[in-house]
Amino acid sequence: MAGGVKKPVNVFKLKDLNEPKNVFNWRLWFAVFSFGLLGAARGVDEGLISGAFNSKDFQRTINYASYDEATQTNIKANVSAMVQIGSVGGALFAFLICDRIGRIWATRLLCVVWILGIAIFMGHGGSLGAIYAGRFIAGLGVGQTPVVGPVYIAEIAPASVRGLCTCIFTGFVYLGIVLAYFANYGAQVNLGDTTHARWLAPTSLHIIFAGIVFILTFFQYESPRFLVKKGLHEKALEYMARIRHLPPDDLYVVSEVNAIRAAHEEELEAIRGASWTGILKEMFLIPSNLYRLYLSVMVQIMSQWSGAGSITLYAVDLFKILGITGKNESLLVTAVFGIVKLIAAILCALFLVDVIGRKRALLLGISLQAIAMIYVAGFLTAVPKLGVDDSYVLPASEKAASRGAIAMIYISGFGWALGWNSMQYLLTAELFPLRIRAVSTSLAMTLHFVNQYGNTRALPNMLLPVSQGGISPTGTFWCFAAVTILGGVWVWVSIPETQGRSLESMNRLFELPWYKVGLHGNDDADRQDEAINEKENGAFGTAGHVDDIDEKHTERESRV
Repeated sequence: MAGGVKKPVNVFKLKDLNEPKNVFNWRLWFAVFSFGLLGAARGVDEGLISGAFNSKDFQRTINYASYDEATQTNIKANVSAMVQIGSVGGALFAFLICDRIGRIWATRLLCVVWILGIAIFMGHGGSLGAIYAGRFIAGLGVGQTPVVGPVYIAEIAPASVRGLCTCIFTGFVYLGIVLAYFANYGAQVNLGDTTHARWLAPTSLHIIFAGIVFILTFFQYESPRFLVKKGLHEKALEYMARIRHLPPDDLYVVSEVNAIRAAHEEELEAIRGASWTGILKEMFLIPSNLYRLYLSVMVQIMSQWSGAGSITLYAVDLFKILGITGKNESLLVTAVFGIVKLIAAILCALFLVDVIGRKRALLLGISLQAIAMIYVAGFLTAVPKLGVDDSYVLPASEKAASRGAIAMIYISGFGWALGWNSMQYLLTAELFPLRIRAVSTSLAMTLHFVNQYGNTRALPNMLLPVSQGGISPTGTFWCFAAVTILGGVWVWVSIPETQGRSLESMNRLFELPWYKVGLHGNDDADRQDEAINEKENGAFGTAGHVDDIDEKHTERESRV
């Protein structure tokens, strides 16, 4: 600010937050990589289960052909969605584990549960009950990954690259999907469709990823913010210094830890203690926190019912509806779909989310997704027998439009990876104060899996003809298009920009009335930042400030 005139901002440049170069070191990226791998849990499952279930050997082991068509549809939907059901429970109690034993041990525990469930699934012996149980138990582990992974990454990442770091988790979701799709395709081509190895070999990807993550946790440091929450301030300073690759007495490290401590003390002061009732009051009775919960809930509802997640899970079936014939061709087209999503996630992480901002990246992704859904819905409206009449053969005159619809599925996946799928983890992980971060993220991810289960479970029935109780493929894609457009309008009005803001300064985004936060919250927070910087002259973390924190902590403990 000079002469009352604000300098022009280049939106295609990272914010300069005066962070030392040392903070962008190998320890940070190794930690981000290790916890980002947790994203592969969902990706591997979404990419594997449809191909595994459709193998002849798997269907033979459960005597699938003996059931009528309606029962077959329900069995397929149940097997596919059982991980989502388990994930609801996993996400629900993830905060208890995260806040009791820490982010590191929570990760180790979820890996063990994940492996146990997959082992039961692989050794089901033809029992549907064992299949359901194994996938449910695996879901208990998988459901914790979007709580533990993004929270840990957001808590250790410097503010200027927090979006990139958290989106690496999303990138691994798509890496898991790509590897799963190609594992299915490779097994189909090289192992045949009638051997156990056809579905057992791809399914082993679960155990491989869980094992790698489990081992890597022994080379990581616990989150300094978790340690502050537990009162282990010296250990928090030590670990922060190691993660930042700076001496423990470096001004930047001391200031960062002191800011975390100060913010935590203010949270405790606001609700007079650390009891469960205090946490609930903080979540639901403080207007700014309640608005953040509202944002997290709506992000999960809008993103999941835009349909892109279920398209990933049932990609093989949907490409068949759009005119792809032949199992090998369908699996290959699906694998390419996974690559498209992976590329989009990388582009979002590297060039968008910390460059043009979360909100712009999200709106760009939603726009692409909406255009794609409208095209596919229009194509199916013009050719209504596709996916409804099994005897219908697509005429040559419709082949070009069919390939266009397939391309639009790719574009929808590209938009989903740029927008909703990245933001549903990033925004949830960075919005909340330290005291309620784990429990609020856990609640949001519980709703994530509830909605994902609902959408995943509903899609096979939605695709059925109206005469069989469905809404047909045409109605399904018009429904997804409508939700996507509605979600875009909601994002524009409701979500503030969080780019370049420290976790401890998020409160300033929510100082305005709720109906102004999305449109004006960022500008108002910037004005507050400028006022604070002028008042304090950028100084934070003096010895006197440390003494003040210790005195406040002692006073609060004596009152409690």
